Amino acid sequence: MILDFFKVLILSIVEGVTEFLPVSSTGHLILVNQFVELEPEGFSNAFNIIIQLGAILSVVVIYFRRLNPWDSGKTARYFPKNYNKLNNQSKIYYRLSHPDKSTMELWKRVIVGILPAMVLGLLFDDIIDTYLFNPMVVAAMLLVWGLIIIFVEKKNKKDKGFRHDNIANVPYKTVILIGFFQTLAMIPGTSRSAATIMGAMILGLSRSAAAEFSFFLAIPTMLGATVLKVFKNLAGFSLYQWFLILLGMVLSFVVAYVVIKKFMDYVKNNDFIPFGIYRIILALVVFLYFGLIR
Repeated sequence: MILDFFKVLILSIVEGVTEFLPVSSTGHLILVNQFVELEPEGFSNAFNIIIQLGAILSVVVIYFRRLNPWDSGKTARYFPKNYNKLNNQSKIYYRLSHPDKSTMELWKRVIVGILPAMVLGLLFDDIIDTYLFNPMVVAAMLLVWGLIIIFVEKKNKKDKGFRHDNIANVPYKTVILIGFFQTLAMIPGTSRSAATIMGAMILGLSRSAAAEFSFFLAIPTMLGATVLKVFKNLAGFSLYQWFLILLGMVLSFVVAYVVIKKFMDYVKNNDFIPFGIYRIILALVVFLYFGLIR
């Protein structure tokens, strides 16, 4: 039991640290599972997906006011002059019937952006789990996307400009294309954050807007993946295994909360090239270890 808690701690820290960085949380978990794996394998794979819910909730908490279209600070301008004199029922009606338009536009784009991942995820989830969850696929994608990150950032510096800094104003055509970039992360080692952020930057979003949009797209995307795994395994796990999953979600929430705060501070003044270099170095190490040594 103590060994299981130790494994959950390590895996949850890895998930929380890597989920929103462009380095591939799934890829890192696959690699770490080669040395620290919960038993049996089916439970381990589901655990790695379901604990993402903790990381999702960290985004919701951090950006709650930004994502809440009924936040009083946003909706007050829609209220009548006699608002304070109305009864509570009338106040609730006004708040619910007058959501903030900019926030609603943001959510519309999030919903449109997840459509490609939702469709392709349902079609290929089992195939990907069966054939692509292995260290060599992870290493290949770490390398490829490490090079892509460096290339995009170098090009971005030359262009010295972007077309969109407000997610609520991004054209829907661009949103759909970003959604298709996100589907590339179905291949382990790609990184949902890397694919979404790089795709968004290629399509004209600023670095900060691309990172935030990646966070917001993660909420329904990862929630859907988590619900799918829970539905498939609801009756298959013991109470002890569900306890380990709950513990993993709590730990990943705490770690992800801290990482997101630090990451957004970093993004304001720095590029993603160090993450690209890290991915390339890690890919070479994985190729060497699993291809030649092990």
